[in-house]
Amino acid sequence: MVVASGVRRDPTDSDADDQRRDETPAERLDRNTIELLNELRVAATGIQVLFAFLLVVPFYATFKDLSSFERDVYFVTLVCIATSATLLIAPSIHHRILFHQRQRAYLVRTGNTLAIVASIFLSVGLTGILVLISDVVFGGAVTPIAGFVAGGSIATLWFVVPLNRRRQV
Repeated sequence: MVVASGVRRDPTDSDADDQRRDETPAERLDRNTIELLNELRVAATGIQVLFAFLLVVPFYATFKDLSSFERDVYFVTLVCIATSATLLIAPSIHHRILFHQRQRAYLVRTGNTLAIVASIFLSVGLTGILVLISDVVFGGAVTPIAGFVAGGSIATLWFVVPLNRRRQV
């Protein structure tokens, strides 16, 4: 399918699909809100479990045996995961506060931005967890390799691939 700009669009692309839907702008906002809240619900649950795990780690007896580097990585990781959880929960709170205030467009736009920023913090947090675990378990050269592979993989799958696709359409 070719659109007015001359750019070829994949017929399975959701934007092209949006154009074929028989829905009003209000219905589209309702659908987008529901989709966003469902995506946030899935992500927030996983992050909350991860955050809970990180909260109990310092209470293990062996935590005091961690090196200064490992404690620093732990703390940065904890802050990133907490920030990500906060950002992912925020759209639900916004939705509840602005309920019946005709703010769906704002909620979808803001929720989308918060989810993307949360994903950045989550990617740093997940990389930090893998760096910490690899340093505790193996140490040495494995630590930076694990960090590079984890960070690179997450960045590629979560950001490079969709941004590349976005640039193509």
